[in-house]
Amino acid sequence: MAFFLIVISNGFNDFESASKLKLFYCFAPAERVSGSSVKEVSRISKSGNGLIRNHLLMCRFIASNCNPACKALYERIVAKGKSKKLALIAVCNKLVVQAFSIAKLGLPYDEKYKIKLVA
Repeated sequence: MAFFLIVISNGFNDFESASKLKLFYCFAPAERVSGSSVKEVSRISKSGNGLIRNHLLMCRFIASNCNPACKALYERIVAKGKSKKLALIAVCNKLVVQAFSIAKLGLPYDEKYKIKLVA
């Protein structure tokens, strides 16, 4: 799967941030607003490559059980009372960010890695 992501995105060289990569794969929410009175529920955009989206959606099931970071994210969102579908989309976003970070930093995957926030 990672090979497929790398090929489609030109080795992640066409993107400077994981946010732009998520937009390319169309996992960012798309708001539907018409004026000031009509506002629909946000959904993922369907404008991107459907093949990538389908592959990532299949990977989310395994990641939500085996990947510790994705499993924690999934359980945290479901525990808040959100839908399981929303939690699985969040897992897809997490997978994209993990793949992008690993490719850009050139480091091997470390399941115990913690983000160091700059104060």
